Amino acid sequence: MTASSSVFGTPEARREWWPDATLGGAVAFVGFAEQTSGFQFLGEVTLDAWVVILGFSLAAGLSRRVPGAALAVVWATCILQVLTGSRLMIIELAVAFVAFGTARYGSPLVVWLSGLSIPIGTVAALIVVREVGSGFLARLYNPVRTIYTDGSVGPATMAMFGLAVLAVPWLLGLLVRSRAQTEVSRADRDVAEMLREEAEAGRAQAQEIADLRAEQARLAHDVHDVVGHSLAVILAQAESAQFLPEDDTDRIRQTLQNVAVSARQSLQDVRTVLSGGDELGTTTAGLDGLVDSLWIAGNDLRSSVVGEPRPLPPELDVVAYRVLQEMLTNALKHGRRGEPVWIERHWEGELRIEVRNLVDDSSDPDWPVDPAAPEPTAPGSGIAGMRRRVESVGGHLDVRRRHDDQHGMTFTTTAWVPFRTTASRA
Repeated sequence: MTASSSVFGTPEARREWWPDATLGGAVAFVGFAEQTSGFQFLGEVTLDAWVVILGFSLAAGLSRRVPGAALAVVWATCILQVLTGSRLMIIELAVAFVAFGTARYGSPLVVWLSGLSIPIGTVAALIVVREVGSGFLARLYNPVRTIYTDGSVGPATMAMFGLAVLAVPWLLGLLVRSRAQTEVSRADRDVAEMLREEAEAGRAQAQEIADLRAEQARLAHDVHDVVGHSLAVILAQAESAQFLPEDDTDRIRQTLQNVAVSARQSLQDVRTVLSGGDELGTTTAGLDGLVDSLWIAGNDLRSSVVGEPRPLPPELDVVAYRVLQEMLTNALKHGRRGEPVWIERHWEGELRIEVRNLVDDSSDPDWPVDPAAPEPTAPGSGIAGMRRRVESVGGHLDVRRRHDDQHGMTFTTTAWVPFRTTASRA
């Protein structure tokens, strides 16, 4: 299939070219009528005249779809007309369609070339009129002929006529082009505004989803801390009950009571977290209550406080409480059974919380060997969860194994919580 058939082969393409074909046919009809009606007083219709008719008809038909080609056809036809010495014809007024089409539909290069063609074409027309005669212009400007003694159309009249035929349609094409570009720009602005609004809505939705996921992650971490802590306490109490004498009913009852208290406290803490609240009381009372609850449950805790405790902002209060809770949970879960857990709280400069417990020389696989070791637990829980909490308020966490000459291998977790949060890195 050739290129021409691909362009004109479809019904849609043929319908799009109908106006252009009609214009070209109309121009050809005018040229044919001019040559056969005797308007030019020619003795015979020459081949050169038919070439001019064909050239200007083709240029008019191409002026909308292919304005650059139309401009080239006009210049080629005019040059051929000058070389053959043909007289001017009415059909050459069709150059107005080409001037309009190049300015309205042409590329920037075609617009510039067509604009330069106006003065060049006008000068060339003056030269042609002087050399080959005015032709049909003498009839169109018959009242003006009386001004000139020789009966010809003067250069001033020809220049005005040429500018009117070329410049006016060209300027009109520029005006229509400008208005069309303005409409396109307005439509583009409307589309851009619509896309901006859609993007804003998308960003708002993404932010809402991110906030929801962050809230879900926070709830998951808090529930993990609460439930993990309570289960560790309950497990430690239940395992200690196995070693109680069967006839020591008082201690067995006390242990079961401690298990029940821990379970009820866990349920209460979970309800508080899920309800959106995290009211833990003041920092000192909350941390003391957490340590006391484990001590009452029968765990061997060695707690010490250095410095003067002070109240912390709510966000730091929650971090200190949850971090200490997770430290104690890990100590009870992974520490050596029946051995004490040391808890230190330092209030000098910043709050430093340290929990130390004894571990076997054969390390528990759930504990990292050094601070840089990867953790097997899920991201956000365990040590990773503590580190995330502390770093979110500008603090830091240190986890390491130490050898104590008196007690043996210990595992120490230390968290530094600033009294004021200067930059959140959550």
